[in-house]
Amino acid sequence: MNDATIRHPGQRPPAGLNDLSVLPVFFKLTGKRVLVAGGSDAAAWKAELLAACGAQTYVYAENIGSKLKDLSSRTQLVHLIPRAVIDADFVDVALAIGDFEHSEEIEAFRAMARKAGVICNVIDKPQQSDFQFGSLVERSPLVIAISTDGAAPVFGQALRMRLETLLPDGLRHWAQAAKNWRPKIGALNLDFHARRKVWEIFAKRALAHPETKPGDEDFASMLAALEQPDLTTGTGHVALVGAGPGDPELLTLKAVRALQSADVVLFDDLVAPGVVDMARREALRVSVGKRGYKPSCTQEDIISLLLDHAKAGRRVVRLKGGDPSIFGRAGEEIAALQQAGISVEIIPGVTSASAAAASLKRSLTERETARRVQMITAHARNGQLPDDLDWRALADRKATTIVYMGVRTLQALADRLCAEGLDPNTPAVIIERASWPEERHIRSTIAKLPQAAEAAAIQSPSLVMIGHALRDPQDEQA
Repeated sequence: MNDATIRHPGQRPPAGLNDLSVLPVFFKLTGKRVLVAGGSDAAAWKAELLAACGAQTYVYAENIGSKLKDLSSRTQLVHLIPRAVIDADFVDVALAIGDFEHSEEIEAFRAMARKAGVICNVIDKPQQSDFQFGSLVERSPLVIAISTDGAAPVFGQALRMRLETLLPDGLRHWAQAAKNWRPKIGALNLDFHARRKVWEIFAKRALAHPETKPGDEDFASMLAALEQPDLTTGTGHVALVGAGPGDPELLTLKAVRALQSADVVLFDDLVAPGVVDMARREALRVSVGKRGYKPSCTQEDIISLLLDHAKAGRRVVRLKGGDPSIFGRAGEEIAALQQAGISVEIIPGVTSASAAAASLKRSLTERETARRVQMITAHARNGQLPDDLDWRALADRKATTIVYMGVRTLQALADRLCAEGLDPNTPAVIIERASWPEERHIRSTIAKLPQAAEAAAIQSPSLVMIGHALRDPQDEQA
C-alpha cells in the first residue's frame, strides 16, 4: 500500500440534535403549590395529575364540578376555593393551569401568571400555553411522556397505547428497585465502567423478566459482576459489532446496547451514519474506513487503536459493516487482542446477503432449486479474481452463491463459472447498497450480468447473487 492509498484514522463528532419544538423536562412538584383555574372535568383531570405528583393543588372556580368535589374528598392535596382566581393567588405558585373558553378570560389569566413570573398552561389551547402536557405511559417511578407540540394529540395517544402494550406493568417494580439501590451502589465508590456494568446487568435482567419483582438476590448478583476481570483490573474491553448492511433498524438490540455503553467507536466507511449516531453522545467516534481501490486506513493502524484504547481501560466498539464474521477480517483483530490479554466479543449483525434476499423477497434456499448457500469473495489480495475457489461447487445448479466484493472482477467470474459448467442462463442479480434508501437491483443471467452492471454503472458496495432460487417471472424473458 503506497502513500497515495493510505488513509489515517480520523475523529468524527456526534451528530447534533435536530431542532426541538419543545424541551422535554420532568418537573418535581412534591410539596409545591400549584394553581388550577376552572371547575370542569378537564380541570379535574389536571388537578388529579398534579396531586399524583405530590403537589398542593389549589382549584379556583365559581362553579365547581362533581368530579373535582369527588377528587377533593379522596385526597388532602386538592383544595377547592369557590371563587374566581385573582392576582394574589399566584404568590409562591410553581405552575398554573387554566380552563377557559373565551379569549378575554384566557388573556386575563395569562397576564396574572406573567406578572407573578409563573409559567402557565391553558387546557387545549397550545398556542396560549407556556408548556403542554404529554400523553403519559405510567410505570412510576418510570414515566414516559409523548408530545406532538399540540399538533396531533390523538396521534400521541395512539403512540401511548402502542407503548402500553410493549411495556409490562411490572417494570414499575424494577424502576423502584433502581431508585432504592442507587444510593447503595453510590456508596461503593465504583469507577465509571464498573457502575455502568452494574446498571447494564440491571437493565438486561429487568427487560428479560419484567413481571418478576426484584429482590435482594438480584442486587447481590449485580454486585457479583464486579468480580469479573475486566472490571477489577482496569483493562478495557472490545466488542466487534455487526452494523448490518446499512438500515439502522436492522441493528440487533445487543448491538445498540454495546453502542450505548461504548467509550470509543471505531467505524468503517460502509457503516451508515445513522448507526454510528446510536452511540452515546460522549463516545469518541473514529473513522477507520477501508475501501477497495480507495485510500484506506491500514489494518495495523486499526489494531493499534484497538489496543491503545483497551489498554487505557476503555470500552471499545469496533463497528463493522454487515456481520464481523463474514469477510470482516475479524480474525486478525481478535488474535491481536487476545494476545494482549484484552477481553473481546463478537456481536453478530445482519449480513448483506440476508438483507438483499429480504429486499428481493426471495428465499436463498428452496427445496427444489437450492440445497445450500455458499458465500465467497471475488477479490484476492492482488485485486484479481482468486485462483483457489472451488469451481465445481460454484457451478452446482442446486446452490445459491453469494459473491462479496465482486463488482470489479465480475466479468472474469462469469466467464470462469460458465467455462466450469454453470448454465449461462442461470439467474443472477446485483444488489447495490442493500437496505439503503438508494438501493438498486440489476437482474439478468450470469452470462449477461457483467454487461448489465457496466451499463448501469454499478458501484460498491454491491452484492452478486447467483442461482435458480433467485428466479423471477421476469427472468424468463432475460
